[in-house]
Amino acid sequence: MKVAIKQPLLLLLFVGLLGSVFILRPPPDHADQLRREASMERYGFCLEEVSKKCGIDFVHQAPTLDPKLDHIMPIVAATGASVSVVDFDRDGLADLYVVNSAVGSKNALYRNKGDGAFEDVAEKLGIAYLNRPGDGVCMGAVWGDFDNDGYEDLLVYRWGKVDLYHNDMGKGFIRVTERAKLPAWVNAGSAIWLDYDSDGWLDLFIAGYWADDIDLWNLKTTQIMPESFQFAKNGGRKYLMRNKGDGSFEDVTEKVGINSRRWTLAAAATDLRGSGYPDLVLANDYGVNEFYANQSGNVFSEIGSQTGVGELSKSGMSVSFGDVFNRGKFCIYISNITEPTLLQGNNLWAPKARREGVEMQYTNLAAELGVERGGWSWGAQFGDLNNDGRLDLFLTKGYISGSDASYWYDYSRIAGANTAIISDAANWPAMKGRSLAGYQHKSVWLNRGGKFDDIAQAVGVTDTLDGRAVVLVDLWNRGVLDVVLANQKAPLLVYKNAVVQENGWVQFELEGTKSNRSAIGAQVKLYWNGQVQIQEVSGGNGYASQNQRRLHFGLGKEATIDRAEIRWPSGQTQTIRAPEIGILHRVKEPS
Repeated sequence: MKVAIKQPLLLLLFVGLLGSVFILRPPPDHADQLRREASMERYGFCLEEVSKKCGIDFVHQAPTLDPKLDHIMPIVAATGASVSVVDFDRDGLADLYVVNSAVGSKNALYRNKGDGAFEDVAEKLGIAYLNRPGDGVCMGAVWGDFDNDGYEDLLVYRWGKVDLYHNDMGKGFIRVTERAKLPAWVNAGSAIWLDYDSDGWLDLFIAGYWADDIDLWNLKTTQIMPESFQFAKNGGRKYLMRNKGDGSFEDVTEKVGINSRRWTLAAAATDLRGSGYPDLVLANDYGVNEFYANQSGNVFSEIGSQTGVGELSKSGMSVSFGDVFNRGKFCIYISNITEPTLLQGNNLWAPKARREGVEMQYTNLAAELGVERGGWSWGAQFGDLNNDGRLDLFLTKGYISGSDASYWYDYSRIAGANTAIISDAANWPAMKGRSLAGYQHKSVWLNRGGKFDDIAQAVGVTDTLDGRAVVLVDLWNRGVLDVVLANQKAPLLVYKNAVVQENGWVQFELEGTKSNRSAIGAQVKLYWNGQVQIQEVSGGNGYASQNQRRLHFGLGKEATIDRAEIRWPSGQTQTIRAPEIGILHRVKEPS
């Protein structure tokens, strides 16, 4: 009887104590504030997800293809989430263009209002309903001023038709695809702008993923899959479209020596060899990566195996360039897969010292630097997130998030089969709602100057959505890089950055005159405090993404800039002595 009385009393006391503990815990908002303060003190920055707060409510929709592919639809329709940065109306504020991938779904152009909020103006400007029946569906978009009129034009690439839209002075967009004479049908995985021959006009490189003769909505056969998981060459062809300067393009792909039929998911261009002309690096799925060296704007030579970049067969998904050692030289980061049953590892290719008579060579330092293991990796971008003067690395990841059951066993069975089995989609085991490398955290690798540490969750990046594209952009002109993530079948996320005030920064926004007006391909070398770092204006890189035009340099504490050296695509050079810190410098190419 005494025990029966004591137990309820003890239980009440225990519940009361628990209640006291809960009352003493800080409320969620206060806990977040404490976390942000700890992050700022330890890492110099923190990130807060603010998409809803700033009026962005975009959710990506995946494509639905031919019913013959229903049993593996999550696998074959696992791409399309893309985001690109543009100042389409030249108001000095970065806007965001986001594509959708289901027939009938809307793309969005989020105009930056300058007050912390965004509004979707895609429908009003004529670039919302671009997933029309019979045209295919959008896989990504890149911006470039192809006619040098001062306004960024829009190239939308699809599994299907490629479309070009002329920017009518920020007031609307006019479709000019037929006049531009672009390819009729490309199952494109990537596209970028570049001026490959340095003639002052932006050219286009479009990389096919699936073979061109496949209509994914009306299949004549299910034998459409890669012929091998290691050396597949039955993917889409590539297109180098030369800008003729009259509003049209001509296909010079075979003329210049590009003949790849690999399954390309990402392409990027920069001058890696110091020739004055942009080289091409292709991240290829189901095979080796490719490095096309640009020989004076006339011909490209594939030197991937010679350089090391194409020595191993992997699952290339993203290409980005960064001067991670502050030596004035670009490293190449290519994302792949690191899973218990597929240990490929991501690659960070650092240039070796040049030897006379030997083509440029690279060594893979990803494991040594701590950026090798990235799960099922997708888009990756370099940028100085805490303004300490060193480039950090943001990586998205995650393939298919489904039920608790795993598809890995069936996936490994098909990967090890012979060509006849692999290449026929009918032979692939049904997914049945299972997961394949799903629910993965992003990686935010902080550059410690010789080693990278993954601090994603500590600085506020906690989502486990299936990430695809990522861009780094100063959305509110504060001198910091914010982060925007496009997720497959999931919301677009905007991470607002807060950086300690002690670290300095400087930005450059370039405009070409003799060079293409977008200044794509222009390089800036910044010299400060005994250091040097190189950056280049990009026409698209990473995976299905395009960063802001302006170049952002973090400087660290007590910075003193000696000079900024600009090499324009035209070959002209320019030096700015002691540029002021803490401002954006708008620089026009001397005429």
